[in-house]
Amino acid sequence: MIIANLVGGLGNQMFQYAAGRALSVTRGQALRLDVSEFANYGLHQGFELDRVFSCPVSIATGAEVHSILGWQSAAKIRSILTRAGFAGLRRAEFIVEPHFHYWPGIRAVPRNSYLIGYWQSEKYFSEAVSVIREDFTFKLALSKRNAELVAQIDAVNAVSLHVRRGDYVQNSKTNLTHGLCSLDYYHAAIKYVATHVDRPHFFIFSDDIAWAKKNLNVEFPSHYVDHNQGADSFNDMRLMSLCKHHVIANSSFSWWGAWLGCNPEKLVVAPRCWFRNKSLDTRDLYCYGWIQL
Repeated sequence: MIIANLVGGLGNQMFQYAAGRALSVTRGQALRLDVSEFANYGLHQGFELDRVFSCPVSIATGAEVHSILGWQSAAKIRSILTRAGFAGLRRAEFIVEPHFHYWPGIRAVPRNSYLIGYWQSEKYFSEAVSVIREDFTFKLALSKRNAELVAQIDAVNAVSLHVRRGDYVQNSKTNLTHGLCSLDYYHAAIKYVATHVDRPHFFIFSDDIAWAKKNLNVEFPSHYVDHNQGADSFNDMRLMSLCKHHVIANSSFSWWGAWLGCNPEKLVVAPRCWFRNKSLDTRDLYCYGWIQL
């Protein structure tokens, strides 16, 4: 079997699931999800995949993890062994993402493998795109308010625009890793969209909608989506995916909102600077045709 370690917000969970799912599909193997790290995880909404999407979810048991990792399955030991300096001590079945850009070695991992990493590239599931799209079908009914928004989105040349702040501002470690997209980026993105999209109507999503309203100053028809909060936050991704074009943040949440969009002529604008550490190779994060500003 393939066991994928899951942690982080919904967007991260989707990447981790997609990498494991694609590998399991192409090999005809079972996929299990190790969600044990969510037991003491205080950020975001915890493990959400099975609540939000129609994807088949099978949770790995401790015995199944141990069957692949043996003595290395203990949480503290696993944590230590994920560090690059301990790579030589890992079992062959213990697969840790070696760098941020696409790693083709994932295709040659042992049939029984435990995957840990972020796997943030479409290349990790390019051979199973149709399966991933089907798995990431939203399964919960739309609320009346969201259904009304869908009707508005369908009636115009809708452009989703995502401003990610939240933990990027409040959590010092996260801020040091990601940083924030600047207002200059958003103004440049809006200008680019306006010159390539006829009569754009912006639907603005954010975990700090008050900041967005105060600072964006969009000079085109726009609607600020402010009601999907807490356990309902995933609906922002759902609404993003229904827009025809997208301006995303340096966030896996809006990355998936754009990727799930089905408009064959969609325009996707993404920030060129995804992390504060500009030495990280992010070339494989962007899908073909996405515009980097």
